[in-house]
Amino acid sequence: MKTTSRSLSRAALASTLLAASLGATLLLATSAGAATTLGASAAQTGRYFGTAVSAGKLGDSTYVGILNREFTMVTAENEMKWDATEPTQNQFTYGNGDRILNQAVSNGQRVRGHALLWHQQQPGWAQGLSGSALRQAAINHVTQVATHYKGKVYSWDVVNEAFADGGGGGRRDSNLQRTGNDWIEAAFRAARAADPGAKLCYNDYNTDGVNAKSTGIYTMVQDFKSRGVPIDCVGFQSHLSNSAPGDYQANLQRFADLGVEVQITELDISGSNQAAVYGTVTRACMAVARCAGITVWGIRDSDSWRTGENPLLFDNNGNKKAAYTSVLDALNAGGSTTTPTTPTTPTTPTTPTTTTTTPQPGGCTSSVSLNSWNGGFVATVKVTAGSTALTGWTVTTNLPSGATVTNGWSAANSGTSGTVTWTNVGYNGSVAAGQSTEFGFQGTGSADGVTSSCAAR
Repeated sequence: MKTTSRSLSRAALASTLLAASLGATLLLATSAGAATTLGASAAQTGRYFGTAVSAGKLGDSTYVGILNREFTMVTAENEMKWDATEPTQNQFTYGNGDRILNQAVSNGQRVRGHALLWHQQQPGWAQGLSGSALRQAAINHVTQVATHYKGKVYSWDVVNEAFADGGGGGRRDSNLQRTGNDWIEAAFRAARAADPGAKLCYNDYNTDGVNAKSTGIYTMVQDFKSRGVPIDCVGFQSHLSNSAPGDYQANLQRFADLGVEVQITELDISGSNQAAVYGTVTRACMAVARCAGITVWGIRDSDSWRTGENPLLFDNNGNKKAAYTSVLDALNAGGSTTTPTTPTTPTTPTTPTTTTTTPQPGGCTSSVSLNSWNGGFVATVKVTAGSTALTGWTVTTNLPSGATVTNGWSAANSGTSGTVTWTNVGYNGSVAAGQSTEFGFQGTGSADGVTSSCAAR
C-alpha cells in the first residue's frame, strides 16, 4: 500500500554498499535459447522487466551496474510526481526526472511515467486548493508534464490510487475526487491530447485478486472503453506478503479481455515463501497475452520502502537471491507472446532458432536466438569475446525483406530494416576474454534467416 511515509522512507535510505566490478557480472548462457538477465529473458516473449529508480542512487556503481544489466524498463520512484515536478504553481522542475530518463535512454531502456495525479505527494500549494481551482491546476499539471516528456515515455500512470479500500468498491474521498466524479476521465483526456503516443494507465494497490476494489476499477475501465475515454492499460502494484491471491492470473485476464494492456507495476514480496510467490506472479503475467511486463519496486533490499522486510530480488550487497532465480526460470520457460505496441493475442511462439558467426581470433562472435510468432519476433543477440577482452563491439544484423525493428535494448542501433548496425552502450562494452553479453530487439514481419556478424571496436 502506498503512503507518503513510504516515499519518505525510500528517499531516506542511504547507499552504503561497496562498488562491484561490472565485468564480474557478465554471464554465459545457462542453456540453449535461455537468456541470462531478467530484461533479456522477458524480451523473448515481447515483454519488459523493469524497476523503480531513485535519482539519488545513480552515483552508486553497484546499483547502476545491476540496473543497466538486468532491466529494460525504468520507473522514476518519486521524481516525476506532482510535488517533484511542480513545487510552485506553474513553475516546473524536471531535473531529477530528466536525469533518470536520460540514464535509461543512454542504456537502451524505456521509461514508465509515474504518476501524474495522486491524492498524496501533492505540493503544498495544491493541497490548499479545491473545486474548480484545483481541477484547473490538476489538468494543467497533466498537460505540462506529459508535454515535457512527449514521445519519451512508454506509458503514464495518469491517475494513481483513486479507489477506496474495503468492500464498497467506490472512489476514495480526496481533494481531487471532490472536484467532480469525472476528474479521472478529464485527466486521461488531457494526457492523450498532450502525448498521443504514450500508453495511458490507471494504477492501484490491493487489486491483485478479484475483490470489491478491483471490480470497481474494472467497471470504470469497462465504462471508459465503451465511451471512448482514452485508457490503454491498468497497473497492478502487487505489494505482496508470502502469497498471491489464488485468482491473480484470472484477475489480470479479465482486465485484458476488456482490451487494455495489464502491467505489474510495483512488485515486491516479503515472507519465507518469497521465491515461490515471485515465480507464481511471473508465470501469471507470462500466461496472459496482454500482460506487457513486470516492474519491481527497487533493486536491492536496502533500496526498498519496506524497511527490514527484504522484499526484492537482490540482497543488500547486490547479490542475486533465490527469488531472482525463480523469476528468471519463469521468464525463460516462456508463455503467451505479447506485442507491446498493439496488444493482440498472437499464436504460440515458434521454437527459438539460432544463427552464429564464424569465430574471429582476438575479435568476437555473435549469435541470434529468435522467438517468432505470426507477424512479429524478438531477437536476442549474444556477443562473445574471442581470445582477448573487448573494450567495445559492433554487431551487424541483416534482416530479410519486410522485417522492421520496432524497439531494442542494451545496444544502440543505426537503421531499422535491411542492414542494421548495433553498438554497445556504456555498461556492456567491456567483455572479458571468452565471456559474453547480450542485447535484443523486437520487430514486425518475419526474421527467419537473419544473419549477424561481430567486430571489436
